[in-house]
Amino acid sequence: MAQFPFSSSLVTGASSGIGEEVVRQLAAAGVPTVAVARRIERLQELATELTGVEVMPADLGTRAGQDMVAARMDEPDRPIDLVVNNAGFGTSGHFHELDADRLADEIELNVTALTRLSHAALSVMIPRKRGWLLNVSSVASFQPAPGLAVYAATKAYVTSLTESLHEEAGAAGVKVSALCPGLTRTEFQSVSNTGHYQSAMPGFAWTDVEEVARVGLDGVAKGRAIIVPGTLYKALVGAGSMTPRWLKRSLSSMVQRR
Repeated sequence: MAQFPFSSSLVTGASSGIGEEVVRQLAAAGVPTVAVARRIERLQELATELTGVEVMPADLGTRAGQDMVAARMDEPDRPIDLVVNNAGFGTSGHFHELDADRLADEIELNVTALTRLSHAALSVMIPRKRGWLLNVSSVASFQPAPGLAVYAATKAYVTSLTESLHEEAGAAGVKVSALCPGLTRTEFQSVSNTGHYQSAMPGFAWTDVEEVARVGLDGVAKGRAIIVPGTLYKALVGAGSMTPRWLKRSLSSMVQRR
């Protein structure tokens, strides 16, 4: 059984995918967890199945939902050690053909909500000189992604913000990390209309959600700034740092056309 230095946690996007698996691994380690998502039925199922799960239904695409979760982090008699900002979604297709309101909602959730909740978490953690913040980004944050333009742009923001906060908060003993997974089989594919990846991409290109959650929790506990699960994606990110941007754009565009 994994052991973690945090004694309490809050996880957004906890009703499925990486967020749900993070909750499961924290519960298995005996870490009480506030599970946040819009779908209360899914959260209640988790709370029934697992020990120490507090259900918090909230729509983080709204200011009211963001304020509710921020207020929970600020409760002095129920402190939160670890915050995992996992809520987010993507939209695939040609930018000019996509619904502008959906893209605005994507930016609101992936960027604005994450920023406000990161601010709320660090506003509590830094004064007490204790805390861990894990922002879920993506390997898409390291290069442009034609066909997933807004998603990749939001994740580039998440990675850049998190690296800055890692340096700012480190002096106070607070650990801030960005989890940057590659292809992972979750509901993301159906929500983002990228279900064709399931057949187009070879099996070795996929990482297990259990591995992503485990590596993410281990990485933030150790205070790593950037966490990339899987040998393949570590190599791709490393190679990408030496690849001209024009070539990365072209390669990404080829992948989208598969």
